[in-house]
Amino acid sequence: MIERIIFTLLFLLPLSLHVRGSALTTAIAANERLCFYADVDKAGEKIGFYFAVQSGGSFDIDFDIKDPNDKVLLDGQRERQGDYVLTANTVGEYAFCFENDMSTLTEKLIDFDIMVESEPRREAPAKPGQISEQTSALEESIFRLNGMLMNIKRTQKHFHTRENRGFSIVKSTQNRLFWYAVFESAGIISMAIFQVYVLQTFFTRTGRRYKV
Repeated sequence: MIERIIFTLLFLLPLSLHVRGSALTTAIAANERLCFYADVDKAGEKIGFYFAVQSGGSFDIDFDIKDPNDKVLLDGQRERQGDYVLTANTVGEYAFCFENDMSTLTEKLIDFDIMVESEPRREAPAKPGQISEQTSALEESIFRLNGMLMNIKRTQKHFHTRENRGFSIVKSTQNRLFWYAVFESAGIISMAIFQVYVLQTFFTRTGRRYKV
């Protein structure tokens, strides 16, 4: 029984979705356009694209996705994050571009994933009757677990993004408070020096003397 289950699992593992992807974090300077590319081997493959602005400005960015013929498949203006699934109808190189044109000074930090998925055909067993009827149930369970893991992964990305954005806001507020305190201290010191100078000038100023 145990050998049958092990053999069934070994048979089902190649049936799971084959995924070619890349998880990256990159910084995009002000007025910069940065593109990344993914190859699609055959028409009909699914392309997953996820991004989230982690820090910088209002946490927004412009993006666009182009097929190998430079046709725009998807674009967005001032988006904070996105999670998209596209069907690749053309074989070739797809471009995923980010543009930080709305910022003149602020750098943006972006976390993104590009995944190319394809589902291979299920091959028949070498010998008839080698796989029991439990295969379909186990296969369904594996795909259900795969879906649950993907949901957990998306939830982790969501909390990771919220954590980074919160940290960026706290850091920005801390810097503002620091410089406000510096300027306030400099103003108080300048005012004290000015008052001392005025008083010293008032008492040491020479003028006409009167004898009593």
